[in-house]
Amino acid sequence: MTLNCTDTKIAVIGLGYVGLPLAVAFAKKYNVIGFDINQNRIDALRKGLDHTLEIEEEELKAVTLSNPNGTGLYTTNLIDDLKDCSVYIITVPTPTDKHNRPDLTPLYKASETVGKVLKPGDVVVYESTVYPGVTEDECVPVLEKISGLSYNVDFYAGYSPERINPGDKEHTVTKILKVTSGSTPEIAEFVDQLYCSVITAGTHKASSIKVAEAAKVIENSQRDINIAFVNELSKIFNRMGIDTHEVLEAAGTKWNFLKFKPGLVGGHCIGVDPYYLAQKAQELGYHPEIILAGRRLNDDMGAYVAQEVIKLMIRKDIAVKNANILVLGFTFKENCPDVRNTKVIDIIKELDTYNTNVMVYDPWAKPAEVLHEYGISTANSFEDVKSTKYDAIILTVSHDEFKVLNLNELKATNAVVYDVKGFLNKEVVDSRL
Repeated sequence: MTLNCTDTKIAVIGLGYVGLPLAVAFAKKYNVIGFDINQNRIDALRKGLDHTLEIEEEELKAVTLSNPNGTGLYTTNLIDDLKDCSVYIITVPTPTDKHNRPDLTPLYKASETVGKVLKPGDVVVYESTVYPGVTEDECVPVLEKISGLSYNVDFYAGYSPERINPGDKEHTVTKILKVTSGSTPEIAEFVDQLYCSVITAGTHKASSIKVAEAAKVIENSQRDINIAFVNELSKIFNRMGIDTHEVLEAAGTKWNFLKFKPGLVGGHCIGVDPYYLAQKAQELGYHPEIILAGRRLNDDMGAYVAQEVIKLMIRKDIAVKNANILVLGFTFKENCPDVRNTKVIDIIKELDTYNTNVMVYDPWAKPAEVLHEYGISTANSFEDVKSTKYDAIILTVSHDEFKVLNLNELKATNAVVYDVKGFLNKEVVDSRL
C-alpha cells in the first residue's frame, strides 16, 4: 500500500483524551472524520469546545470542517459518514469492571461500527491499551463477522498504542515517540509511515502486533510497581518517624536511582492496565505475584490516607464524629479535569465510615460529573468552601490553584493538615504521604 495525503481518508473512532488530539494532528495534513457516539460531544467539538481541555479552542476551530470533504476534521456520530474512509483508528477506553477484570465492551462496539463500513483494502488500527492478542484474537473476528470480509486478504490491521498524558502540555501527541505495527510487513510499513507523517518525535516499528500490545501494557505496569514500592516505603518510614520525601531526595542523588514518589494511583491507565496483563497471565496458568501485589498495595492507599488523618486528629484530641474535613482535589491528577478512576473517592468513602462531614473542592472537576459518576456533591466555588472552618484538611491533588490558598483561613483551632502529594510547604502540614 502507498500513503497519499490526498487519497488517504482517516476515521478516528472515539474522540476522548486520546482520540481528539490524534484526530487534530492528522487533520492538519489529511481528511479526517472524527466519530463519537456522544451527540453532546460532537455538538461541543463543532463549536470548538473540548471539555477535556487537551485541545485549545483556537487550534480546534482551525482544523474543524463544516462538511466531510477536504483536509481537516469533520466530527460526526453518523456511521454513514465513515464509508469513504480507508484507515480506521480506534481509540476507545479499555476499562475494568467492579471485579478488576478487563472490560472489552467498548472495543467490541467500536469494531462492530467499523465492520459495518469496512471495504476491501481498508486498514483498521487499534490504539486502546490491551493485553497481547486482543487485536487479532478478539477484535479482528468482530470485524470479519460484521463486514463479511477476510483478515489479511480483504482488510488489514495495525496496532499503535496511545501514549497520551492528560493535562501535559509539553508531551503532546506529536512529541511522543510512537510504537507502530501491522498485520503484514507491508501494512506495518504503511502504518509506520502514516504515523511518521504527523509524529515529529518519530516512530518505532515493532515486529508484530502482539509485541506492540505487550510493550504498551508493561509501560504502565512498570510504573505501577515502582509507585507501589515507594508507597510501601512511605508506610514503613511513617512508623519510623522519618519523612519519606526527604529519604527519596537523598537517595535520588545517585545517578541511577529511579525518582518515583508515593501517592494515589488512579486514572484510566496506570490504575487499570496492570489488570489486563494479569488477566492474560492467569488465563495462561501463571499467577503474576509482583503485578497483583503492587495493584493491591496501590488500591489500598486511599483508605490508608484516611486512617492516618483520623489518627492525627485523635492525637490532637479532635473529636472525629461530625468533624468537618476538607478534601482539596478530586481529579486523578493535577491540572486536569479527568475524574475517571480517581482514588480520592477511596479517601472520602473511608472518612464516611467515621461519620465525618466531608467537603470536596476541586476547581478542575465538574460538580455535575462528579455527582453523576460517584454520587457525591462537591463545592461549586471556593466561596462555598470558606463558609466553614475545618478540623482537618487533606491535599490530594496538586493543582496550581492550591499553591495560593491560605490554609489558615480555612483551619479550625488545632486542625490537622495532611499532604498526600508533598506539594505544600512542609512547615504548614502535620504529615505527608
